[in-house]
Amino acid sequence: MAEIEREAMEYDVVIVGAGPAGLSAAIRLKQLDADLNVVVLEKGSEVGAHILSGAVLDPCGLDALIPDWKEKGAPLNVPVKGDKFYMLGEAGQVRIPNFPMPPLMHNHGNYIVSMGNVCRWMAEQAEELGVEIFPGMACSEMVYGENGEVKGVVAGVFGLEPDGSYGPNTEPGMELHGKYVFLSEGVRGSLSKEVIAKYDLSAGKEPQKYGVGMKEIWEIDPAKHKEGSVTHTMGWPLGSNAGGGSFIYHLENNQVYVGFVVHLNYKNPHLYPYMEFQRFKHHPMVADLLKGGKRVAYGARAITEGGYQSMPKLVAPGVALLGCSAGMVNVPRIKGNHNAMLSGKAAAEAAYDAIKAERSGDELTVYETEVRNGAIGSDLKKVRNVKPMWSKWGLTASLMLGGLDMWTNTLGFSLFGTLGHGKNDAESTEDASKHQPIDYPKPDGTLSFDRLTNVSFAATNHEESQPCHLRLADPEIPVKVNLPKYDEPAQRYCPAGVYEVVEDESGPRFVINFQNCVHCKTCDIKDPSQNITWTTPQGGDGPNYPNM
Repeated sequence: MAEIEREAMEYDVVIVGAGPAGLSAAIRLKQLDADLNVVVLEKGSEVGAHILSGAVLDPCGLDALIPDWKEKGAPLNVPVKGDKFYMLGEAGQVRIPNFPMPPLMHNHGNYIVSMGNVCRWMAEQAEELGVEIFPGMACSEMVYGENGEVKGVVAGVFGLEPDGSYGPNTEPGMELHGKYVFLSEGVRGSLSKEVIAKYDLSAGKEPQKYGVGMKEIWEIDPAKHKEGSVTHTMGWPLGSNAGGGSFIYHLENNQVYVGFVVHLNYKNPHLYPYMEFQRFKHHPMVADLLKGGKRVAYGARAITEGGYQSMPKLVAPGVALLGCSAGMVNVPRIKGNHNAMLSGKAAAEAAYDAIKAERSGDELTVYETEVRNGAIGSDLKKVRNVKPMWSKWGLTASLMLGGLDMWTNTLGFSLFGTLGHGKNDAESTEDASKHQPIDYPKPDGTLSFDRLTNVSFAATNHEESQPCHLRLADPEIPVKVNLPKYDEPAQRYCPAGVYEVVEDESGPRFVINFQNCVHCKTCDIKDPSQNITWTTPQGGDGPNYPNM
């Protein structure tokens, strides 16, 4: 096949992803120099369409980027007014007092927000400064220069044949070149994954760890609504089967975010994270809150949990990893948006200085130093041992020892040094024969729902004639390896019902319903054979979250 010819556009900085990190970088670049040419490419149908988060925002990132954000109308309207932690049993709960917790765990001064709406507002601020933002433009390839540096990206490829080849109606897209390229794709981004592998950026680091977070928005009885209330739980229904917990945030208009996170290092391949979430809502405390309400939206997304010791090297020639592309979530706080914003600001300042010095295509080492030694590093270092403690010693030990370690780190030292994670999440999966299947109650259609019904509330959509964006390295592995050895866990770990094992006259078949995909990336992370690769579909496809 002849080499594909594409038009090229030249920019000072090309930013992939219009999340909090990418938009912060774009805004800061134009604050520093209004004449810089900056473009942001977003695969969602609009800015915010693919944004899903825990939605309690520490405003320190906005304070640093746009100090007058209140006057400019940022949608931070619900300050946190109450903070509660519970340990759940099947029939009851015990409240964990706030006073023993280190200061970093308190939510005073934070806001319950829709991060989708925050990003929409940030996009408005960026465009007012002259940033070009192109939604519906998925970036499918990296472009490399003659010396092996990152030169740009390919965006806007549409109309591929079902087998992935170029046909007569294919739009080949265009190349967008930059002196520097920022990857702010969020968790497990496909281009970030490529760059990390190409430049061996994870060398000497701990493996990245992940959770899958699922969230529903509920409209509840006004008599039960407590605007500004924040609740976190641990324990039931997960117990010893997996780490994780829940969040319940009361925002405006009698709405509540109900979320559930399952750490993906669980051993039992019979575990069904989505059904653990649905079962959780039947706990008496939660069921009473939701009784008489209605679920109005659903979404799911992987969460980076490895912390400070799992962050890869953040720069390579011509490219920098921002926010969750590198893994900047503070796991105990369930917060990463503030660090994403700070990383975007730091990357922009490093690129501005480099461009001013007439450099391009080199490593922005100043950015790496600022992240590791500045506010982001300080935030992540204090909590770096909580996740490995939980993984190695369980929930109770992690509560006590993790709390102690966070306190001592607040004072400037740790009794434990820096603990490692060991295995990645795929390697943690054990043979199905070592574990008992889990009997999950059938959803009742009132508090709990089947996956496909809930997926319809994510408004996800993919053009059916395009190639499947979920690629199998070996199509035989799901049935020949994963099914007999692991009872093919893709049937369960996917929170959108993408994967099925179908029995017919010829035996079991592995079916991929890629139209259901909500872009959570769990399959790319948890598949025990590491046989599934998530790639970006056509621009505009995927979920269309209203205000998640």
